[in-house]
Parts: sequence; C-alpha cells; structure tokens
Amino acid sequence: MPETTYTGPLTDDQIKQFDDDGYLVWPSMLDGEETAMILDAAKQDHGMVDHAFSVDDAGGRKTRLSLWNHPGDDIYGMLCRCRRVVDSCEQLMRDEVYHYHSKMMLKEPRVGGAWHWHQDYGYWYQNNCLFPDMISVLIALDPMTKANGCLQVLRGSHKLGRLDHGRFGKQTGADPDRVKHCIDRLDLEYCVMQPGDALFFHGLTLHASDANDSDDPRWSIICCYNTKHNDPYAEAHHPSYTPLDKVEDSAIKATGIKVSSSAQTSWLDPAKDETTGADDYDA
Repeated sequence: MPETTYTGPLTDDQIKQFDDDGYLVWPSMLDGEETAMILDAAKQDHGMVDHAFSVDDAGGRKTRLSLWNHPGDDIYGMLCRCRRVVDSCEQLMRDEVYHYHSKMMLKEPRVGGAWHWHQDYGYWYQNNCLFPDMISVLIALDPMTKANGCLQVLRGSHKLGRLDHGRFGKQTGADPDRVKHCIDRLDLEYCVMQPGDALFFHGLTLHASDANDSDDPRWSIICCYNTKHNDPYAEAHHPSYTPLDKVEDSAIKATGIKVSSSAQTSWLDPAKDETTGADDYDA
C-alpha cells in the first residue's frame, strides 16, 4: 500500500473506525438544500429514466437503477467529484482514487426488490482489478428505514477476504452458507439513514438490503471509486485509471439542477456488463 498520508475532512477516529468496521456513517454529509436538489434533478432527468434497467432478486421483485462510468459537469458529477467525498475516500484508502462508476438506486414502494448479501469486490474482481482496494459512498436521498429496505452491513466483514460469489435470481451474491456463518459471528447493523447521510464502505464489506415493503420510496445515489495503484490489468466495462478533476464542495449548489444529457455515452449498456450478463437485466 502507498505510504502517502492524505488529508481531508475525516478525523483519525473516523479513519480508525472505518479500518476496524469496514464502513463509516457520516450524518448530514449533504445539507437539506443539496439533497433536495439532487433528488429533484433525478426525478426530472429523462436521461436517467431512459437508461434505467431492472435487476430481479431471487423472488422476482425488481429494483431499478441507472449506472454511468464518467462524472460530468451535471449535479451528479459535482457530487462525485467534490472534495468532501473524494478527499474522504483518499483518506480512507490511503491513495489517490478515481471514479469507477456511479448509480442511482430506485427502490420503489411495495415493488422494490432485495439485494442479496455480497461484496462489491465480488463483482469487481471480474473486472480485472487485482486488489480489493475500492470504496463506495452511498448517499441517502429519501429516508432509509428497515421498512423500505435500508442497507445492512456486517461489521468487520472486510477482514474476511473475498468470498466466493454466484448467481441468485438475477444478481451476483456471496456463498449463502458462508454468509450464514458470518452473520452468526459478526455484528449486523441496519443502516437507518436520513436524507443527506452518507455511508462509506469498503469493497470487501458484506452488505445487503431487504425488499421495500413500505409505502415510501427509497432513492439513493452511490459513488464508487477505485485506487490508482489498483488500475485494472486489462480493459473492462468500467474505467481504467482516469485522473479525477476534483471540485470544491460549493460546486453542488452552484451547478443548480443541471441534469445529465440523454446523448452522453457514459451510461452502462447492460449487454456489455461482463460481470453479470445481458440476460440479467430488464430494460
């Protein structure tokens, strides 16, 4: 691992907590105005809707998501490029990070499906990344509760190493027998979050979410980053190392509700997703 010390908004105690637990919650990372602007933009964004696809859980319930590789100059790009997020990831990973991809998760009332227990590196291992030194930042745009399927994490599970992953429904998930024993030994936390709260979690942290059985939507945005030293050894459907042009935190509000262009080429085409396969998605 690189020896460089990276500076940013997180304290030594927060960094230690992430190292110990594999995740860190930052309450109110976004203020109310920023959160509302991003949610309003997503709901007005025809490009986001047009490029959304569905992923089935084992019971056939669907969660819709839109995924893009490169952050632009719209409000989502300002979020994924702002120092508040990027500098924090570099502190936690002890290396320069670059944008791997982002996704808007649309878990709708009564129909939004579950996500089975998995590690993100269980997917990304297939993308020619040698190390699990990758990180995701989930930002709640709606309240995330047990009823509407908030994220669940296993504390310390990033220390298990990479678990075998297979197919469950139309998702990739970790070996369920091994997960059962992990749950018996590790603390399970329901990440109940308010709009604007952020959850940073390691690429090896086991996480899942239940279906949305409530009358409330559960929209969130997840910004994912790879470390510079983990540049894939061969091209895949997510980017190789691409220097990230950071922006100041004020850029989120300064940009206003500027949404993506339906003509941009950065949207993920599910047919080109080597991690899973074209048959795993519904448009």
